[in-house]
Amino acid sequence: DFAHLDIEGLRSGARVEENSEKKNITDFALWKFSPRHEQRQMEWDSKWGKGFPGWHIECSAMSMKYLGNHFDVHTGGIEHIQVHHTNEIAQSECVTGETYVNYWMHNNHLQDTTGKMSKSNGDFLTVSSLVEKGYNPFAYRYFLMTAHYRKELSFSFEALDGAASAYKKLVEYAVHNKTEEGSVDPTYMQSFTDALHDDLNTPEAVASLWKMLKDDTLTDPDTYQTLMAMNTFLGLGLEHAQEKIIVIPEEVQRLLDLRKVARDTKNFTESDRLRDEIATHGFAVQDGAEGQTVVPR
Repeated sequence: DFAHLDIEGLRSGARVEENSEKKNITDFALWKFSPRHEQRQMEWDSKWGKGFPGWHIECSAMSMKYLGNHFDVHTGGIEHIQVHHTNEIAQSECVTGETYVNYWMHNNHLQDTTGKMSKSNGDFLTVSSLVEKGYNPFAYRYFLMTAHYRKELSFSFEALDGAASAYKKLVEYAVHNKTEEGSVDPTYMQSFTDALHDDLNTPEAVASLWKMLKDDTLTDPDTYQTLMAMNTFLGLGLEHAQEKIIVIPEEVQRLLDLRKVARDTKNFTESDRLRDEIATHGFAVQDGAEGQTVVPR
């Protein structure tokens, strides 16, 4: 039921060489044997022979050591539903006789639309690579929250730039309106938490946040306190927001002017080259509705 597998439709050996030692098509290895006359980096002696645990066992062992035989929430990618997590449940519940996990939350994939990243050449998306390009990790976190965790999200630097611009506005509001006064607005906070309680609907929660920020009937102190309360759930680092005075060197400004021309003429190859050159001067460029902005790396 968990993985909605068509057991009768499974064909043994369809993906890998058929294992003649399996009694049932859904069998999986708890312990794997080391190849004869060959030493692996990680192998152990056991009563079954020298070998190593199957990869499903690793997760059950770590989870149960730190969280106990039964815990509330287990997360993971959707690609683990049909095999890995199904087997994790089977082996864990056979050992303990208890329900393994109450709730499973499987996130969908982040799709790359740039055509520039691939695992084969090592040029794939990591948080550190975004930091090197001058992006704030919190802006990337905000970008991820604009889609529901069970839906695919398409990545592009243009989309990330939009998220960075929106996040910058949140930071600016937090900096310019910081106060000890005011109180959390119960209506907007209820709307916000209702969205999160609805299968962690972060897009709806973020929409509630922006609706609150644009509500002129609220005082700035109340808006600020409500924003900071929402921030405790979203983890956007707004409590540490500080105003920064940025001095742009003449050479960086010259490159920014050239980049603006490149973007206006849709010469995105030159625009990307200039972005990288600006980065060598210690600055990162972010594109938004108001044009280019530059921040220290």
